[in-house]
Amino acid sequence: MGSRLIALALEQPEHFRVVAALESAASPVLGKDCAAGVRVSAALTSPADVLIDFSAPAATRALLDICRQKKINMVIGTTGLTAADHALIDAAAADIAILQAANTSLGVNVLLRMVADMARQLGASYDIEIVEAHHNQKKDAPSGTALALAESIAKATNRSLEKHLVHGRHGTEVPRIRGTIGMHALRMGDVVGEHTVYFAAPGERVEVKHIASTRDTFVRGALQAARFIADKKPGRYSMAHVLGM
Repeated sequence: MGSRLIALALEQPEHFRVVAALESAASPVLGKDCAAGVRVSAALTSPADVLIDFSAPAATRALLDICRQKKINMVIGTTGLTAADHALIDAAAADIAILQAANTSLGVNVLLRMVADMARQLGASYDIEIVEAHHNQKKDAPSGTALALAESIAKATNRSLEKHLVHGRHGTEVPRIRGTIGMHALRMGDVVGEHTVYFAAPGERVEVKHIASTRDTFVRGALQAARFIADKKPGRYSMAHVLGM
C-alpha cells in the first residue's frame, strides 16, 4: 500500500507532494529512496499536512501520538483495531482531524449504505450472511470491511454485534437462529478483497458483492480522503463525508 500510495500521489503533483515515507525501525528498506526523492525512515521529521496510515495497530498508536503533537491530520486505514484503539483515536480527534475507514474504496463505502437500506427495507424475515475473502497472509479475520458491513446492518435494524453476530458454524446441531448475522472469512491465494452480503428468504435470495482486483482501488480512495481531510478542523470523519453521504 505504501509504494502504491507514493506512486499514485506522484501522478498528481497538482494535489500531492510526498514529504516522508515511514517504516518500522526493523524494516529492510530503511534508507532507500522511495521514488519521490525521499528516503524511507522510521521517524517523521518533515512538516506535513496529512499522514496516511496503512500499518498495524501498534504502529497506528505511535503515529497517533506523533500526529497529535505535530498537528498533522490523519487518514487511518489500519484494521484489527481494538476498542481501546478507537478510544485513542477519539481522544486524538480532539486535536487533529482524523478520517478513519475500514476500507477506503469508494465502492465499498457506497455498499455500506446500500446494505443498511436493504436490511431495513427487507425486514427481519430475511436471513443475512456475510462472506469475505482475502489473500492467505492477511492477519486479522474477519476483515475490517466485513465488520463494518455487519455494523452498518446492525445499526439499521437495531441489533448489536455482541448479541447477533455469529462467526462461522460447526457441529451437529447448528440451525440458524433468527435475527443473527452470519460472518465467514476465507483466506486463499492472492485475493485482494471480496465481500458478499446475502439476504435470503423462502423463494428468493439477493446477493450484493464488491470485488477489489487491485490495491490501487484503496489507494485512490485514501488519496481522495487525504485531499478532503487536509484542511479540516479537529474531529472524526469517514468516507461518507468524502462522498457527501
